[in-house]
Amino acid sequence: MAEPLVVDAGEMPIDEMLSALQAGRRLVVRTEFLGAEHEVTLRYDGDVYYCDTPTRLHRHPTVEEMRGCLEKQGYAAE
Repeated sequence: MAEPLVVDAGEMPIDEMLSALQAGRRLVVRTEFLGAEHEVTLRYDGDVYYCDTPTRLHRHPTVEEMRGCLEKQGYAAE
């Protein structure tokens, strides 16, 4: 398995993030919340997209839902 691609929140365009996930890459997004740095792991198993945060595992059954999550959470570049 390839090493995950590590990026800072807002660094990578959303289409590049989705393409990397669809190609089988895991993405680790570094983000700041309440003054502390956190890592969110994004992955795609071919059927479902996952956002593994420090407190919760989010599942998104469609690319549209995953796109919405990436936009809402500020993980992708604007």
